[in-house]
Amino acid sequence: MKTAVIIPVYNHPEAIILVTQALKPFGLPCYLVNDGSSAPCTSVLRQLAEQEKTWVILYERPHNGGKGAAVIDGLQLAIADGFSHAIQIDADGQHNVADISRFLQASLAQPDHLILGKPRFDASVPKSRLYGRQFTNLWIWINTLSFAIADGMCGFRCYPLAQVDKLLKSVRLGLRMDFDIEIVVRLYWQGVDVVNLSTDIRYPLDGISHFQLLQDNLLISRKHTQLFFGMLWRLPRLLARHWQ
Repeated sequence: MKTAVIIPVYNHPEAIILVTQALKPFGLPCYLVNDGSSAPCTSVLRQLAEQEKTWVILYERPHNGGKGAAVIDGLQLAIADGFSHAIQIDADGQHNVADISRFLQASLAQPDHLILGKPRFDASVPKSRLYGRQFTNLWIWINTLSFAIADGMCGFRCYPLAQVDKLLKSVRLGLRMDFDIEIVVRLYWQGVDVVNLSTDIRYPLDGISHFQLLQDNLLISRKHTQLFFGMLWRLPRLLARHWQ
């Protein structure tokens, strides 16, 4: 098993330094995907890549394309470089990097499975975000006819890249905040089983969130609708899988 880390970065210059410091002891190659960040953040990322060039690879997108676009670029880079698995984490420090060891262990035990973070939130979580993800997870359960995916919005996960490569070649995924939801549902439709790992989440270290309450919730709602109609013609296969 050959694993890399992918971190999409959009204007988290302070937090990304702490995240990479916490990540370094694991000895995993890391793709920092700069999604059109500001000049100050870009400067920080370039300095990090230079200082940690033995394990940090910086990929710079010319314009901000959204979280999904950045992660997809990172996944394609990892696939092209021969990695079998990729761990995705956020740049704002909300994820408990120490849990990477648990994700690696779970992936090693079941290398064809998708390993998903199941959040344990502290008091810092905005109530609107908490209720919104409960609504999203309800739709994920409907669109998979399964409770296999405990939380489809957590950006802390480990992908089996052979299955991801197959998916990326067959469909165009959402490029913004709808990405995390869509890729887990479509991987499940593709036959990929899921392991859910509880992990502590805090919001975020630098106080910056790029989630736009109205715009992103509308985007996610449209994605649920699209996936629902995709589920309908997969209904016989999903029901068969459920009863098996």
